[in-house]
Amino acid sequence: MQARLLSHQPTHNPSVSPKILNRSKLNGGNVTRLNGNGNGNGKPGSGKGTEFLIREALKKHATPVMLIEREDLTRQFTRFQRSLPNVTPFYAIKANPNPDIVKHFVKLGTGFDVASGNEMGEVLRLGAKPHQIIFANTIKSVPDIQLAHKSHVKMMTFDNEPELYKIAKYAPGSHVLVRIKVINMGSQVELSLKFGADPDQAVFFLQKAKALGLKPVGISFHVGSQCRMSESYLDALRVTSKLFDQAEDEGLHLNLLDIGGGFPIRHFDREEGPTFEDIARDIKKHLRQLFDLKKVHLMAEPGRFLVGPAGTLVTQVVGRTFRNNRNYYYLNDGVYADFSGIVFDNCKYELKTLRRGQKFLSTVAGPTCDSLDVISQSEELPELDVGNIVYVKNIGAYSSASAVPCFNGFAPAKTVIV
Repeated sequence: MQARLLSHQPTHNPSVSPKILNRSKLNGGNVTRLNGNGNGNGKPGSGKGTEFLIREALKKHATPVMLIEREDLTRQFTRFQRSLPNVTPFYAIKANPNPDIVKHFVKLGTGFDVASGNEMGEVLRLGAKPHQIIFANTIKSVPDIQLAHKSHVKMMTFDNEPELYKIAKYAPGSHVLVRIKVINMGSQVELSLKFGADPDQAVFFLQKAKALGLKPVGISFHVGSQCRMSESYLDALRVTSKLFDQAEDEGLHLNLLDIGGGFPIRHFDREEGPTFEDIARDIKKHLRQLFDLKKVHLMAEPGRFLVGPAGTLVTQVVGRTFRNNRNYYYLNDGVYADFSGIVFDNCKYELKTLRRGQKFLSTVAGPTCDSLDVISQSEELPELDVGNIVYVKNIGAYSSASAVPCFNGFAPAKTVIV
């Protein structure tokens, strides 16, 4: 069933400006830039290119160091556009708010998904325009709502009635999307445990928004982080299509659909399962079946997908012993720093070394004095000595972004753009 929508074109709505939703520009903090010609992590079998970049970086930089490959940022953006050509990506900067990464996506023409006043102020400072931003935290503080209003950031999400009263009072006239709770099956992190209105409340909330002087423009959902099941997206699209119809019957003419994020990447070279292209193919087919794409603008909030494959973390062995019948290595980075995704993101990483040879069962830990700081209890690694390199690819997202600044006096990795 195709959602019945208002006949006028949605580009007349300032909150969904065609400047951002129809634009595509593929232009080729404290960050260091390094020239390099590595193939990056976005291409299969790129280990040789990655190790070349590592060796070049180590001539200038001490470990730990996070290498971000600019070409991979562009490559992921291009992959997204190619697979979902009608969907405008709004980069979820919580994945990695590094200023040079944000500026690169500004040049590419993405939008930005921000969750706080600080994130909003940062992307505006780095060149994003107010119409390129969605304030996508469904629970916002009063000062942050006031900042959005003052900064002319009009587009916001919500999932409850009290939030509408706050928005109406402190940012009158805002363009709002109701975020609904959807199935998060097959996801690494289930976001619907914390966010999303029950679908049967969605139209009522949109009516309430209109009554309060706000402009209800659409619906958003999120299937959870690192989702590998197309059916989760498809189920959410079917539910949302019905809500678009119900809203139209109630005189609400919605013209914006936000399909959230959760698009998966591979953390291991030989990882199996559906690819982003597989999932995007199913999403694209159902979008065409369920919505009139001449009248409905589409957007998404990819974070990990855009920045994850661009990052390679380079660490060194700073200590070694033999415990519990296996080699035990201590690195100069751990779960309190750039391996924080193990704790906060349920993530697992593939540890690699520049050293070759027979592999042995090993434990790998971080440098701090906390027994929680263990990266892997069962890793197959060659015999390593103090000073040897251990690196991880595809770690550009939810790593340095959630690192503790200086726990036990150990600073996170320096970021170097290559």
